[in-house]
Amino acid sequence: MTPNAQLEHRALGVAFVLILIWGANFSVQKIVFHAMSPSGFLLARYLAMPTFALLMLLWRYGVRFPSLPKSDLWAMAKLGFIGHFLHVVPVTFGIYWSTAFSSSVILACGPIFTLLILRARQLERLGRWQIVGVGVACLGVLLFLSDKLLGGAWRATGGDLVLLLAASLFSYYTVTAKPIIERHGGLLTMGYATLFGSIPVVLFTAPMAWDVAWGELPLQVWALFLYATLISAFAGWLLWGWVNAVRGVARTAPLMYLMPPVAGLLAWVFTGESYSGTKIAGAVICLMGVAVAQFARQRLPGSAATGA
Repeated sequence: MTPNAQLEHRALGVAFVLILIWGANFSVQKIVFHAMSPSGFLLARYLAMPTFALLMLLWRYGVRFPSLPKSDLWAMAKLGFIGHFLHVVPVTFGIYWSTAFSSSVILACGPIFTLLILRARQLERLGRWQIVGVGVACLGVLLFLSDKLLGGAWRATGGDLVLLLAASLFSYYTVTAKPIIERHGGLLTMGYATLFGSIPVVLFTAPMAWDVAWGELPLQVWALFLYATLISAFAGWLLWGWVNAVRGVARTAPLMYLMPPVAGLLAWVFTGESYSGTKIAGAVICLMGVAVAQFARQRLPGSAATGA
């Protein structure tokens, strides 16, 4: 086996481990949320995340960070606000209100929103199969949510709607971040966006997390908190970037469709979630529609469209 083939096999193995880590993280976060509240989790996370980001930047650049024009610093600040405050905050409350399996399926709809944003910016046109994929995904979401809608589970339904909004905002973040990442690299962009984005999250959540009994939280909760923040959210995305660089986005992206089944299976085993046949069918139809829409793309001549 050639060195390149060995490297690709290692990257594939890392990708499968990350899918397992991220699939489990939906259930882990729900446990942590009930122990310290979503606001408490966000406050603790965004007091820790800037430290991780700063250490990462110091490791890469030393004490002299690259000089950036003010326009790009402002663009990174806006990315931080969108990606962390407008995305992570709704995701956190959405997962808390919804279920682990529902959260994983709803967030997997992100490529649909990316496609629609690219079309709105005239970077990509919708082909016949893409339109079919979008329609199938929408029908799948309706079927997936039908048990909650018909059963009057308004809190869980509200959580799913919040997650749909969060998925659309992350797609906007992905499209907007592409030119900045191309100029300055993913590590520098991610680091600055985290530093800037942490500020509004801390200011927003601090008053709501004031009454959390931090000193009484058991060690197991803090271990799960570190799993959700340091391992899953921070190291996980850095490793996924390496996997994409080794294998290519086109060969790696389909692996993300394994995450909802993994999340659902682990939630069923460890937290007792249960699923009707209708819900499973809705999830399958939804993910099939997203996959068709994502991988049946037609770019406009001369465009710079990006994948999800």
